[in-house]
Amino acid sequence: MARFLMPSLGADMEAGTLIEWMVEPGRTVRRGDAIAVVETDKGAIEIQVFEDGVLERTLVDIGATVPVGTPLAEIGVAGGAPTIPLAARTPASRPAESAAPVGNGRPAEPQRARIQASPAARRLAEKIGIDLEKLSGSGPGGAIVLADVVDRSVAAEAPTPFAAPSAPGGMREAIAAAMSRAKREIPHYYLAHTIELTAADAWLDHHNAARDPAERVLLGALFIKAVALAAQQYPEFNGHFVDGRFTPAPAVHAGLAINIRGVGLVAPAIHDAEQLDVDALMAATRDLVTRVRAGRFRSSELADPTITVSSLGERGVEIVYGVIYPPQVAIVGFGTPVTRAWVTDGMVGPRRTVSVSLAGDHRVSDGHRGALFLGAIARHLLEPERL
Repeated sequence: MARFLMPSLGADMEAGTLIEWMVEPGRTVRRGDAIAVVETDKGAIEIQVFEDGVLERTLVDIGATVPVGTPLAEIGVAGGAPTIPLAARTPASRPAESAAPVGNGRPAEPQRARIQASPAARRLAEKIGIDLEKLSGSGPGGAIVLADVVDRSVAAEAPTPFAAPSAPGGMREAIAAAMSRAKREIPHYYLAHTIELTAADAWLDHHNAARDPAERVLLGALFIKAVALAAQQYPEFNGHFVDGRFTPAPAVHAGLAINIRGVGLVAPAIHDAEQLDVDALMAATRDLVTRVRAGRFRSSELADPTITVSSLGERGVEIVYGVIYPPQVAIVGFGTPVTRAWVTDGMVGPRRTVSVSLAGDHRVSDGHRGALFLGAIARHLLEPERL
């Protein structure tokens, strides 16, 4: 028997509120399945299970706020029979449609068929004016769950409350606490380098020539891939520093800094970024940004970024110096690309360039290795056809 615990979804998280069970007790679950939704300062987060088995029983009621590490449910060994019958379920997961017996011993005639929907889905639908009768449920027994309402909201371009949490200051306070800890505990050093983008721009123009706008690859995907490949070459920038020891990560889970308007920043991971081609990275980026701005995350995306990439796009700032998010040991920032005078083959001419910065952890690396790391990023962007 394994216990499913409230996960830590970042260094700034101390507790979470359970707002939905996505799987009924007695059901089989597989590694990576999202089985519950937890609300934190970052929004509504789908938390995933990390073993195959059977969800035997839930231990926490919907609406309860519990600390990180609290057991939420019990999961039986994969293939094992549940220790409780399917009929004996927790109140939070009992079907709402079952007819109760009345005094004459016969089932009561339902006055009106009640739509199966989780409490979180009902609250969100009511707040943003979505009719539950028009939705198809993807939850247990066809019940409507939070994700169904969020998907409809995103499709209709309607804002959801999770896009701006009810207490925006809560996220700001959590970010401030994490960054204060980072500056106290991590000896930062900073480097910056300017990279010419002529080859990258030309390659993108050719790559996107016959594509619809929604399918085009943006420069940001090349930035992420270049950082991921460089992190493979210099593993001291990709991993976690925990309990006085650095452990390099076997894969590059690139945390992508995403702005939630008026609330703050989050940096969920694009997993195995070094293995994805730029088209797959672009698709993953679009998906992640859409879900984050709807307040919908997966726990694995927040729990295991190994290096963060921050890009200011067209915000007009040429250099961004980031603060490392513990337990990571590096953050790479890309400023706004600008056109400047540039010497090529002894001739001065206009060239589009971007400034890339590195904040590194001096306990793990130093300026010499940081310079080599930035140089590797530059070389990859100068040869975009090999990304």
